[in-house]
Amino acid sequence: MSNLKMGNLSLKRFVKVRNLHAQRYKRSEVTTAFGFLTPSVVLASLFIVLPIILAFTYAFTDYYLLKPNAKQFIGMNNFTRMLTDEVLRTSFFNTLKFVVLVVPLQLSMALGLALIANKKIKGNSFFRAAYFSPAVLSLVVISILWTVMLNPTSGLMNQMLANIGLPKQPFLTSSSQAMLSIVFISAWSGCGYQMMIFLAGLKNIDPSLYEAADIDGANTWHKFLYITLPSLKPITMFLVITTTIQAFKLIVQPMVMTGGGPDYSTITILQYIYEYGFRHRNIGYASAITLVFTVFLVVVSIGIKKLFKEEAA
Repeated sequence: MSNLKMGNLSLKRFVKVRNLHAQRYKRSEVTTAFGFLTPSVVLASLFIVLPIILAFTYAFTDYYLLKPNAKQFIGMNNFTRMLTDEVLRTSFFNTLKFVVLVVPLQLSMALGLALIANKKIKGNSFFRAAYFSPAVLSLVVISILWTVMLNPTSGLMNQMLANIGLPKQPFLTSSSQAMLSIVFISAWSGCGYQMMIFLAGLKNIDPSLYEAADIDGANTWHKFLYITLPSLKPITMFLVITTTIQAFKLIVQPMVMTGGGPDYSTITILQYIYEYGFRHRNIGYASAITLVFTVFLVVVSIGIKKLFKEEAA
């Protein structure tokens, strides 16, 4: 009987010691995890959370950058001012036009390149790298290169048009062609990233689905329409949302290539915010535009997500 009691005491002591060591081990894991997370949390707080809070507070003031201590609360004046700002309205519709044109074009190019890159042909690895290479280049570098190529007098594109007997085009110096040129350049430079994601999705499609379709006599179009596209729907939803948000944040290409011109034909929302916030130093008005634009992007993202869910249902 005494031996049984001693055994129970030893077992309890062992379990207690083991739990104590496990608890200490978990605490050390938590401490290590927080140690790794701390730099990211600090940076996110400084450059994401804090600017959002400041933008929200400055949106209701007349904060002028050179007179930070003279700012006053002006209520909804900045927001009512936006209703009569013609340049802001132009920049919004320019941004909307860019999104409507570039998102389907870029994703279509990306899907087409992914379908080509997914085929088992010789030298396919080289073509994948070539298709993806523009996505890793700086947008500033790409914009400068295309500005030189689209020069209306000595650019490479006009030289090629002249060689085949076509008239030279103004491209970036024309209010009707400048935005279309930026749309094409943006789609070309960004489709490589979406191509790689589409390619990963194509690799995950069960080959037996295509084999069953071949047995049923389905042609290439039917297999693409009823197997490939439905299988890629989650990836497509993700790419539509991310590409749309990125398109709404267009700023580098028009700033470098056209400066927002000619005649405000390529000025965008973010460029307008930058102009007012840093060149005109009107932080209050720029913050109000930023706040409204952020809410608009959230609504657009939710709308796209619901649209895909309704189609899936």
